[in-house]
Amino acid sequence: MKNSNKQITRGFKTAVLTLLIVLSSAFTTISAQSDPVRLGFIPLTDCSPIVMAKELGLFKKYGVEVIVTKESSWANVRDKILTGELDGAHCLYSMPFSVYTGVGGKAGSEMKIAMMLNVNGQAITLSNDFCGKVGFKQMNKVTPVVAAKLKAEKEVTFAMTFPGGTHDLWLRNWMSIAGLNQKSVKIITIPPPQMVANMKVGNMDGYCVGEPWGGVAVKQGIGFTQVASQDIWKDHPEKALVVNKDFSAKRKADLVKVMKAVMEACIWLDNPSNRKKAAAIIGRAPYVNAPADVIEARLMGDYNLGCNQGTQVYSKDYMLFHKGGMVNYPRKSYAIWAMAQYVRFGYLKEAPNYAAIADKLILQDLYEEVAKSMKVKVPNDDMKPFSLTMDKTVFDPSNPEAYLKVVKR
Repeated sequence: MKNSNKQITRGFKTAVLTLLIVLSSAFTTISAQSDPVRLGFIPLTDCSPIVMAKELGLFKKYGVEVIVTKESSWANVRDKILTGELDGAHCLYSMPFSVYTGVGGKAGSEMKIAMMLNVNGQAITLSNDFCGKVGFKQMNKVTPVVAAKLKAEKEVTFAMTFPGGTHDLWLRNWMSIAGLNQKSVKIITIPPPQMVANMKVGNMDGYCVGEPWGGVAVKQGIGFTQVASQDIWKDHPEKALVVNKDFSAKRKADLVKVMKAVMEACIWLDNPSNRKKAAAIIGRAPYVNAPADVIEARLMGDYNLGCNQGTQVYSKDYMLFHKGGMVNYPRKSYAIWAMAQYVRFGYLKEAPNYAAIADKLILQDLYEEVAKSMKVKVPNDDMKPFSLTMDKTVFDPSNPEAYLKVVKR
């Protein structure tokens, strides 16, 4: 009888313990699902998909609570995504590869790309010291002018926003196309919203950053647009929705809702009639904190170049956010291209495992699932050879080594 009672007691305790574990697990799951999603952004025009998804009520429409926060620098965004302080962010598309390979962070650290946010819309801005000496897209005049300045002042400084980030890659490709020896100049890292102020006080001679900071330099009369990024590479990949590894795995349902809201915002932004409204909203202090007229003009492809160069109008290759689904698809070929640039420009001494890293960090299957559910076309051009607009060297993502043997350094 005593043994029987002991067995009953033991069985009861086991059942209670099991129930507590199940309830605890259920509570944790419910708690995680009810936690708001925290998304960061940097004050740039191309944060628009995340900001407008919030402002238009699209996150709410898809049943997810999102808190949107303005961040101070790309390094800050990186750190917060890795620690989980942010679930995701508007981010340089190449940042996850820069961080994982050790160029822009601790090697092996994983940040996941859920979808792309935009193409085009960045620029190389030069200080007024170069005004009248090198004009818009006059690539053959860049090196002689820089050489003359180096002779007179001993140092020429250019700024980008994050090592291995897109602005770094456009700057270095611009230098290569112009025939400028990158070792002859100083390259520094400055957060996007601080570019104009730093040029104003003479901390750099030129910079590469996203809009509106190229347009703001022109408006303030401290610099001019020498080339837009879409001139270097039409429809180049730019920003992405990058997310925390655990968030993508444990809160997939919430991530899908976020992606749907952002996708709808991208579609809305590609309607030209909506861009004036978008410019007015993202120009506000909590977001980009820049003149709405400058944001709107460059969003519409109307570039006042500065330095008495007149206006350049981009009709099909200004900043785009959707383009029938062509923009938002996260291509592995572009990841491989970015990592090949790290080898090309000396960031990496040895080639990384290109394909494996792209597979690990890009949530391509999840994107395709979301796109199909929204009847958005999924492109079929990934992993096909391509070339830039100004640099015609063909890049075959299945053979980066062949490209690296012939491309200018």
